[in-house]
Amino acid sequence: MTRVAFQLQVKPELLDEYVARHTPVWPEMLAEIAASGRRNYSLFLGEGGRLFGYYETDDDEAAQAYLAASTVAARWEAEMGRFFVGLGGRPDQAATPLTEIFNLHDQLTATNEGTS
Repeated sequence: MTRVAFQLQVKPELLDEYVARHTPVWPEMLAEIAASGRRNYSLFLGEGGRLFGYYETDDDEAAQAYLAASTVAARWEAEMGRFFVGLGGRPDQAATPLTEIFNLHDQLTATNEGTS
C-alpha cells in the first residue's frame, strides 16, 4: 500500500465555490476515484486556500493512468482547473507531491520487529 499526499493552491477569491463544488462531488466522479484504486481519499483546506490531499492506493501509477484515461475525470478536472493558482495541466495530474518523512504505524511496526 502506498500513501500519497499532495498540495495545491486554491485561488482565495474562489474558496467558497471550491468548497461548494465538493459538497458533494459528482457521484460518477466518486465512482471513478474508487475504480482507480484510490481509497481513504481526503482533502484538507488551510489558510489562504492551501489545499492538502491524501489517499492510499496499491498502485499509484495505475490509479493515475486510469483517471487520466477517464472521460468523467477529464470533465471534472476541466471544471476544477480554474480554481488553482499556477497550475499547468489537470489538477489531478499536476499537483505537487509531498514526501512522507514519518508514519507512526510504520515506525511502531519496525520498533516492535526489532524487539522480537
